[in-house]
Amino acid sequence: MYSRCGSPRDANQVFDEMAMRDVVAWNCVMHCNVRYGYLDRALGQFCRMVRGGLPPTESTLSSVLSGCGRAGDCRRGRALHGWVVKLEELDPDMPLRNALLDMYSSCGDLDTALRVFERIEAPDLVSWNTLIAGFSGVGDGWSAMDAFVQLKAVHFDEQVVPDEYTLAAVVSASAALPAMFGGRPLHAEVIKAGLESSVFVGNTLLNMYFTNEEPDSARILFDSLTHKDVIMWTEMVAGHSSLGEGELALRYFVSMLHEGYNVDSFSLSSALNSTAELAGLKQGEMLHAQVVKSGYEGNICASGSLVDMYAKNGALPGAYLVFCNIQNPDLKCWNSIIGGYGNHGDSEMAFKLFGEMIHDGLQPDHVTYISLLSACSHCGLVEKGKFYWFCMMTDGIVPGFKHYTSMVSLLSRAGLLEEAVDLMMKSPLAKKCPELWRILLSSCITFKSFSIGVHAAEQALEQDPDDIATHILLSNLYASVGKWDIVAEIRKRIRGLMVEKEPGLSWIEMKNVVHVFSADDKCHSHIDDCRGELIRLKGNMELSDTYENELMSSG
Repeated sequence: MYSRCGSPRDANQVFDEMAMRDVVAWNCVMHCNVRYGYLDRALGQFCRMVRGGLPPTESTLSSVLSGCGRAGDCRRGRALHGWVVKLEELDPDMPLRNALLDMYSSCGDLDTALRVFERIEAPDLVSWNTLIAGFSGVGDGWSAMDAFVQLKAVHFDEQVVPDEYTLAAVVSASAALPAMFGGRPLHAEVIKAGLESSVFVGNTLLNMYFTNEEPDSARILFDSLTHKDVIMWTEMVAGHSSLGEGELALRYFVSMLHEGYNVDSFSLSSALNSTAELAGLKQGEMLHAQVVKSGYEGNICASGSLVDMYAKNGALPGAYLVFCNIQNPDLKCWNSIIGGYGNHGDSEMAFKLFGEMIHDGLQPDHVTYISLLSACSHCGLVEKGKFYWFCMMTDGIVPGFKHYTSMVSLLSRAGLLEEAVDLMMKSPLAKKCPELWRILLSSCITFKSFSIGVHAAEQALEQDPDDIATHILLSNLYASVGKWDIVAEIRKRIRGLMVEKEPGLSWIEMKNVVHVFSADDKCHSHIDDCRGELIRLKGNMELSDTYENELMSSG
């Protein structure tokens, strides 16, 4: 009674005051402690029971094995498995076999779990669900799909029919697989089973579509569901945010609030990430207020996203203020604040914060070094950049595209073109990323390094022959050395490659209104005012140049 009413302390006290205890009493108190997470106490009681001369029953071992599975304690789980094998009077029933299977699956030992499963003569639905969930837990989508196909082929027992837990587990496991091989056929199975309205299955299907970068399918599914819970709404916010669709993520977040759902730290963090990518400081500040109102100001996930939002919007004082109020900031928080100062040109502050992070005992990761190398690149700190590159290698971090981009940019802008070429030739990305060669080519124009520039252009065009940006840079390189006949040929080739492109957009928020502009924009209501202001600014610049020239000539 006390156990079921949520009072494990009272249940244990009653047990301790019992003069005589039978196996039922022992089983009850162990089950109670396992249920409320007191595994050590339950295992201690198991040992006392055995020392007292009472042999454990199937129910006893099922209970403590379940606790080992929840705690991920495979060592003690194996010891209990030894009791199952050793006790001759024990006849393992289906719950005990399933408890063994669950323990090994929960601990990630799928090889042993599979051997346990294969020894079950007639596995029930719990057995199949446990095995599939185990494969899902270790990210083995193909094995989970294979187990599901075997389950579908079972005909000896009509009760072994996939339920919502089966489908949720296998959909979750197959999320990382291409949707056409896993997710879509499983979605069809969900509809055939009549479980399309299940919130439990719906959540995993939404996650599967977002993982496969199919947000349109996720939206169709979401709109078709009559019953939605807060996890589904959060999945829509987080899914669109992760795919860079910030505006949609914020729309779903607002709709979620209008529907009366209480936001959690995860949905707030996802919405804040969207405002960071959209450079929407005003929306970010409103979300900050929502974080405070919801009581998540001390939550590390929400606070880290707040730091990132302010940093990416250039509001560094706000980012630093939030950061200073975080108790024991994690690596994500440190990376956000270091990256914020580094990307906005305050390299000294970025390096100072990095030193504080190391002093706090945190180990930098690849994101930390991206921020540091980017800060060095922005400020032209070559020796500092080389030092952090060496530190990164010493820490065993394999440099990626962004690390090479920052380093090549740093060396190229400093005129160390041959060092940049040497760095790229040693990189596994030299034959995969033409962007790196374009960075070098751009600096070759500045420093009039013709031979290296031509080599860089050849490398870039070998990977992407129709890249217009590389052709334009190559044209400028030949123009810098006066080879106008070749310039004419390249420009003719560029005209042949020209295609209609989606115009880039710029936007600015003024008085709670977002104004969007594109190249050759003639539709904006204030376009004439904008052009007039540009003409005025241009006139001021020309006037400033005139005054400067006069001063130079007179002085």
